[in-house]
Amino acid sequence: MKIDLSGNTKIATRDSYGNALVEIGKEHPELVVLDADLAGATKTGVFKKAFPERHIDCGIAEADMMGIAAGLACCGKIPFASTFAMFAAGRAYEQVRNSIAHSELNVKVAATHAGITVGEDGATHQCLEDIALMRVIPGMTVLSPADDVEAKAAIWAAFEYEGPVYIRLGRLAVPVIYDPQEYKFEIGKGVLLKEGTDLTIIATGVEVYESLVAAQRLEEEGISAEVINIHTIKPLDQELIAASVSKTGKAVTVEEHSLIGGLYGAVCETLAQCCPAKVLGIGIHDCFGHSGAAKKLLQEYQLDAEGIYKQIKGWL
Repeated sequence: MKIDLSGNTKIATRDSYGNALVEIGKEHPELVVLDADLAGATKTGVFKKAFPERHIDCGIAEADMMGIAAGLACCGKIPFASTFAMFAAGRAYEQVRNSIAHSELNVKVAATHAGITVGEDGATHQCLEDIALMRVIPGMTVLSPADDVEAKAAIWAAFEYEGPVYIRLGRLAVPVIYDPQEYKFEIGKGVLLKEGTDLTIIATGVEVYESLVAAQRLEEEGISAEVINIHTIKPLDQELIAASVSKTGKAVTVEEHSLIGGLYGAVCETLAQCCPAKVLGIGIHDCFGHSGAAKKLLQEYQLDAEGIYKQIKGWL
């Protein structure tokens, strides 16, 4: 598969979300989009402009929005409920769990502004716990796309999937790494981006590009790193992870999320069952974020390519 590491084209996955909704809306009148007074930020505003009769602004009432989405699903609509990750996974957790997931309703929760790359909004808005919260809900599918191409494909896949889905999206514009003509998205299937023999790097979301660049730096020093993009946290591609780590003997997980309950936890659970191995978790170490420029925060928390490279080198 052709991968672009130039970083020349950057698009935020929240923009990908808005654009994908418009494309789906052209073909599927059953699509309804809900927002909680954040249509400009979540980019559902572009859908509202194209299909105003199918966009519902619920105001700053996220719990109510999830209830409305559940009702629409009961009427045969396919609703996408949109707000910041902190409000979707945090404030409205009970409604997502009880009104949507417990009833196995066909609702898609699209959570933008996840992770520390929310930046200047600070700790209150930097949701570092959402993967853990959503992963533990029975029957919930959890997606975390890496770039514009993958995010659009993930929105389409979520729409076509029958059942509740949580989609983690970001504010920061990130490099486009995939060729849209070649890329194929499948829920529950990871993507092998680079083959290697010395260790396996398993990354998700914004950290996929950073991990690829770090792996390139390691390669220059004679360290062969296999890189896997896990765009679906649940269900996890256990077969791909197990096969890779069985070959390399060591694993590194990279995520813009707490190491507790996130990708690190999911991978360790898998490896403990099938092929125990040493695992380095790169992510947020049981702390809150703080206000700052998104790229500076990635550097501070050692989640940029340089930080990933240094942590792996020190660990090895």
